[in-house]
Amino acid sequence: LRPVWALLAEAGVPVVIHCGSGPAPGKHTGPEPIARVLERHPRLRLIVAHMGMPEYEDFLDLAEQYEEVRLDTTMTFTDFAEELSPFPRRALPRLAALGDRILLGTDFPSIPYRYLHQLHALERLDLGDEWLRAVCHDNAARLFTV
Repeated sequence: LRPVWALLAEAGVPVVIHCGSGPAPGKHTGPEPIARVLERHPRLRLIVAHMGMPEYEDFLDLAEQYEEVRLDTTMTFTDFAEELSPFPRRALPRLAALGDRILLGTDFPSIPYRYLHQLHALERLDLGDEWLRAVCHDNAARLFTV
């Protein structure tokens, strides 16, 4: 995929990628393969689905290192995900600091909970109305505005 990654990076096209190793790790999942791609293509606009679950902190590292990396909230912070793969509370300050690069993700309608629960799960993080507004609207609007 090297030529494809290069083309996407050059064009500035945002790409959603399911690269966390949950629920079943594979040869191309986890933070290491993505770190190698980003080393070669640091301007690649990656949107890491599920915030890279379960390697949340490793993907926060990548988002801190590469300014075009975004993390989406699909399933993250919901009761369903917290039971299986809880987000480490020690990482909440990092999440708050990256508030301009976190995007609402839902996987609706293929989710095992009500749609509104995803929004409530984000709200109960208590990171503030500005953070929540950015995550639920402003960040995606800015990213996808042509």
